Amino acid sequence: MHQTVTIETEYITLGQLLQEAGVIDSGGMAKLFLADFEVFVNDEPEQRRGRKLYHEDEIDIEEVGKITISSNRA
Repeated sequence: MHQTVTIETEYITLGQLLQEAGVIDSGGMAKLFLADFEVFVNDEPEQRRGRKLYHEDEIDIEEVGKITISSNRA
């Protein structure tokens, strides 16, 4: 699965992205999710739910798929 999430701000945190993409139900689940699943941001492992994600960042999540960040900011 490949999904694109469009943001209207400069960045979104990894925890917020997981919730926005429907991977987790609430922000409180982010820490547990990141402990149980391998998550890569731009091909590098990431476990910080506060990691800032910007336009064109690519997130690859084990058993979920890829998510690309898009921005509609001018």
